[in-house]
Amino acid sequence: MAKSGTRSSVISKATKSRLSAPSVARSATSYRRDVPAGPSDEDFTIVSRDSPSRGKTDWEKLRNLTDEEIEASIKNDPDWSDDWNWGDAVLVIPPKKKAISIRVDEDVLDYFKHEGAGYQRRINAVLRSYMQQKKSKKRKRA
Repeated sequence: MAKSGTRSSVISKATKSRLSAPSVARSATSYRRDVPAGPSDEDFTIVSRDSPSRGKTDWEKLRNLTDEEIEASIKNDPDWSDDWNWGDAVLVIPPKKKAISIRVDEDVLDYFKHEGAGYQRRINAVLRSYMQQKKSKKRKRA
């Protein structure tokens, strides 16, 4: 993984050092004048710390909250409850994932990617839902 603000390339460090040598750089150039000799800007990926996939939490504002402000925020939260009953809790261990290659229609992939980060997880959830519905239908028929 490259550092923030640096460029990572498909060319290894060893190849880069060889290409920087004058004699090799001349021999590495293309014999056709209209073809560039080295990697183009398309071969580089810019990595940024300000990636939109990172959270948008204002950590400085959070650090400056007083205990009273935090308590007031909790009391105003309709989802908050302090009467948790963990006696009915069930430990759910997610199944192991297996990396595969799958061909998906372009518009389907675009739809899931448009929703943001985690598109593979969402695709998996849709497939799991389909699988569970098919299983429950088979049980009802039997």
